[in-house]
Amino acid sequence: MKKDQMNGGRRTVLRLAAALGATATVGVLSADRFAPAPEPRSAPGGGSARPAAGPQARAARLRPSAYRLQPMTSSAPPPLRRAVPPVRRRPFLSMSGVGRSMVLTFDDGPDPRYTPAILETLRRYDCRAMFFVCGEMAVENQDLLREMAADGHVVGNHSWSHPLIPKLRPSRIRDELGSTSEVIERTLGAAPLWYRAPYGAWNRHSFEIGAELGMEPLAWTVDTLDWKEPGTDTVVRRVLDGAAPGVVVLSHDAGGNRSQSVAALRRYLPRLLDDGYQITVPRR
Repeated sequence: MKKDQMNGGRRTVLRLAAALGATATVGVLSADRFAPAPEPRSAPGGGSARPAAGPQARAARLRPSAYRLQPMTSSAPPPLRRAVPPVRRRPFLSMSGVGRSMVLTFDDGPDPRYTPAILETLRRYDCRAMFFVCGEMAVENQDLLREMAADGHVVGNHSWSHPLIPKLRPSRIRDELGSTSEVIERTLGAAPLWYRAPYGAWNRHSFEIGAELGMEPLAWTVDTLDWKEPGTDTVVRRVLDGAAPGVVVLSHDAGGNRSQSVAALRRYLPRLLDDGYQITVPRR
């Protein structure tokens, strides 16, 4: 335990310094701007929703105290207590000093209707991405989690049921994040190192609890707004227009009809590669 405590901060620095390990130039994630506007997936009371979680999902949800915490602060706090500084006050939004590299991220899955096609496209071009999964989807699609990990993708935490985090009590936030991390660790053998707040709505408690659970917060630079189903051409244009070194792209593989997201990836991914971008992910 003492060794883990001493190496907690160092592990974070090393992981970030090694971000985008496929690139020749090492850089770090940038968090020097405030968090973006709430992620416009489908706000409460409107828009499409993911399939309801079944009995298996409800049964798998654990009390927060059942999950093993791995603090990532410089001085590890006792389990189930508020993280001590340094705890981030805003999420990472982009990467700097990494050459012509970009990160593609997909939220809300895994969904057996759309995630397999996204994985197939990424596999075809030998690219890695980040998947921020919801626990209620992950617990019923663990085969897709294993496929993500087997292909070298990063599996992150996107809460259990996609709630609006700032409206929750700290105990509920811990439950949402902790239960999802538990499912990921039980399925893949390792806890997630990254998390993203639903709707991009962060608060102090979410940063503190995320740190206690051993995760770094990641937002995005380019929002495709694919949840609005604006048309494949529009999604492609938004990605290509927003392409730049260090950009983090937000898309979705669940939470509604994501056929446009699937089709858009098939078009913009080879274009990005032809333009000299490397598509990769942060590593440990």
